[in-house]
Amino acid sequence: MHFDLTDLRLFVQVAEAASITHGASRAHMALASASARIRGMEEALGVPLLERGRRGVALTPAGRALLHHARLVLQQMERLRGELGDYAQGLRGHVRLLSNTAALSEFLPEALAAFLVAHPNIDVDLEERPSDEIADALREGVADAGIVSDAVDLAGLETARFRTDRLVLVVPSGHPLARRRQLAFRDVVGRDFVGLSPGSALQDYLARHAQRLGRRLKLRVRLRGFDAVCRMVAEGVGLAIIPETAARRCQEAMAIGTVRLGDPWALRQLTLCTRSLAELPVHARQLIEHLRVGEARPPSPRRA
Repeated sequence: MHFDLTDLRLFVQVAEAASITHGASRAHMALASASARIRGMEEALGVPLLERGRRGVALTPAGRALLHHARLVLQQMERLRGELGDYAQGLRGHVRLLSNTAALSEFLPEALAAFLVAHPNIDVDLEERPSDEIADALREGVADAGIVSDAVDLAGLETARFRTDRLVLVVPSGHPLARRRQLAFRDVVGRDFVGLSPGSALQDYLARHAQRLGRRLKLRVRLRGFDAVCRMVAEGVGLAIIPETAARRCQEAMAIGTVRLGDPWALRQLTLCTRSLAELPVHARQLIEHLRVGEARPPSPRRA
């Protein structure tokens, strides 16, 4: 077998995306080149690694085995970069960080920018995902660190406090609900809403809570970004639920009001977590030390 690191990185991206096309895009590689590399790996091994279908690809047993070892090799290479980074100028380190919508939009940009300016040889691959997917990805070793809502199961992960995030209802100024100090999600779940684009971790979170009430959010339009959502609310298109920090910022320039949600899930502790801080490369540990607030807690006992 003659696999290089490019092959292994490509295979991991394809496996995680369940698509050669999307995996090639993530790996910044042309589709034809990516397909040729995957076929070359299969020919070298003498077994198929992927089951190809109309909707994407699935791993064969051999593919799952290769994915496991590819992740180990790539993680070890990142540790090597970290260990040598203090001695070799220009050697770049990469950290894969997953984040939910609230942290990615409201809290991470400033904190992450300060870290990147102070560490010019460290790059961060940042991806938005729902909190439950992030926790699972960390347990599987797919990412170095993640920022999630503490409402998800964090068993087996080391955690530290990141920020507090309160979700609020955004309404047009003068709307009858604007006079309310607090209400429950069930009181408004049947109204028209303005939501975030498909793939938004926050929108998926709200959809799950609507389902628990036996309802489905009526989204009149879906937009990218809290500012665009608040502009639609100001024009009377519908209501929205977003982080309070974003709503307060938009309120300074738009005719909107906010109402607190009394549901316990609307007040969330954003948590920075990793599978094992000690096992991470130096540059990943540096990022976590920069981001976290307070001391890390040991892994939680696994729930039955």
